[in-house]
Amino acid sequence: MFKKKFNWDIQAVILVSLVGLIMGVIYTYGFNLIYNLTKVALLPTGYAQLTDTLMSGLWYMAAPLAVYFVPVKGSATLGETLAAFGEMLVGGQWGAITILAGFVQGLGNEVGFLTSKSRKHFTWSAVLLGATGAHFTGFFLTYILYGWYKYNLTLQILMFITGWLSSLIFDGVLIKLICSRFERAFFKK
Repeated sequence: MFKKKFNWDIQAVILVSLVGLIMGVIYTYGFNLIYNLTKVALLPTGYAQLTDTLMSGLWYMAAPLAVYFVPVKGSATLGETLAAFGEMLVGGQWGAITILAGFVQGLGNEVGFLTSKSRKHFTWSAVLLGATGAHFTGFFLTYILYGWYKYNLTLQILMFITGWLSSLIFDGVLIKLICSRFERAFFKK
């Protein structure tokens, strides 16, 4: 039977590492392909930049998964950073900067899981707050790194809102639903 890890030990490190590295492969061979196809499809509309935020929540998913399996401080940051490292390692299109982005997004996601009660019970509020934290940190990093501040204000606001919604949907609601299914399948008698 599967057991959650409530403290850092070698098994917890291995579990968070596996979550992160598996998600890194999914990011590279799944989400990056969807992202690239969507961006190409939106090019003629003049809104291709929105792809960056419409899909951003997909790349924040390793952090709450790591927290679900290892609900201890630092697991979101480590899980997301390792996912980014794995993504880079298997040929992710953004290269080494991915590691910085993963670290920052993981830190943002930690916000939702600050209290031990939230970590242990993986509540809706914790997951959605974590998704919000990941969005804020991820958005502002890319805002600076990729010069989004040069876009017109309307597009910047639209990108911020779509990024937040994406994060809430993918990193929040979808992860909570997946983990609830996992909970029913493996932890209930």
